[in-house]
Amino acid sequence: MLSSDDASSEEYVRPPPRPLVPVAHDKPASHPQQVHISAVGPHAMGITWITDDQSAPSVVEYGTSPEEYSASETGYHSTYQFLSYTSGAIHRVNIGLLVPGTTYYYRCGMAGDELSFRTPPAALPIEFVIIGDVGQTEWTASTLSQIGPRDHDMCKENGPRPYLDRLQPLWDSWARLVQPLASARPWMVTEGNHERETLREQNQTNAPPRRFVAYDARWRMPFEQSGSRSNLYYSFGAAHVVMLGSYAESGEGSEQHAWLGRDLAAVDRRRTPWVVVLMHVPWYNANLAHQGEAEAMRQDMESLLYEARVDVVFASHVHTYERFTRIYDKKANSQGPMYITIGDVGNS
Repeated sequence: MLSSDDASSEEYVRPPPRPLVPVAHDKPASHPQQVHISAVGPHAMGITWITDDQSAPSVVEYGTSPEEYSASETGYHSTYQFLSYTSGAIHRVNIGLLVPGTTYYYRCGMAGDELSFRTPPAALPIEFVIIGDVGQTEWTASTLSQIGPRDHDMCKENGPRPYLDRLQPLWDSWARLVQPLASARPWMVTEGNHERETLREQNQTNAPPRRFVAYDARWRMPFEQSGSRSNLYYSFGAAHVVMLGSYAESGEGSEQHAWLGRDLAAVDRRRTPWVVVLMHVPWYNANLAHQGEAEAMRQDMESLLYEARVDVVFASHVHTYERFTRIYDKKANSQGPMYITIGDVGNS
């Protein structure tokens, strides 16, 4: 674990906050916006976008040459309500079979601009970009501009996204901000604290409150492919990546705990040498304001990661960068995972 001897003798001065970067939509109601993609197994891609026009078609045309679409797939659309806010039509289409490591050109909803993405490679090496606490300020825009030129294969993001705190239009603005990157490489995400957005339905006082209403509707991940029952946790990839839910039940007997045990036990390390875990709230960190927030989850699940010899765990939430040695049960252990916290991309 890092000690005070590792710290610089100079006091860090936090840069001042930067203003929000609002991104308006000035195109026709049928024009796709907020386009983002996610890897669905090794040979398919999930395409998500929103239109203000509720009757716009949920169709993706695609091919390997610009403006030449040799295939198309049809999906579905849905909407959600949060207090007085009603979302646009959220379209979801899975396309495939796709060839790994190949550039595809596509158009959503038979309208708007042509976009392109490259499928991840089928085997290692693979290059990830990992970000957290993204926000949507000028700092966010600066970070995204640095990611853009990187020839990465996939972005992994462990929340929270727009720091919305129930302000639903921020979801729309943020997704428009990240579209240039999120539509070109798979963005695989897990939830953060600002996306819980608890909502109790009117006239249903005895029903449990709903959480992650917007997150589940807008950023549906391929959780079913890994045997998960929840959009809050799942796994994927040639390098086995496990996205854990910091705000899902984790105790022994919970669905997430049982799923994680099955998922890690099924990994053949001879064929899959790397196992990487992402979550929002870190199990280990030096920020006194956040210590202990994930202690219950650590006690519930750390032994599963240790027994599976997970290589590295990435978290965010504490708005700093920290790297720890390999740890198990709060002690240095050469067989435990390395823990890295990242974050504060652009929320301040």
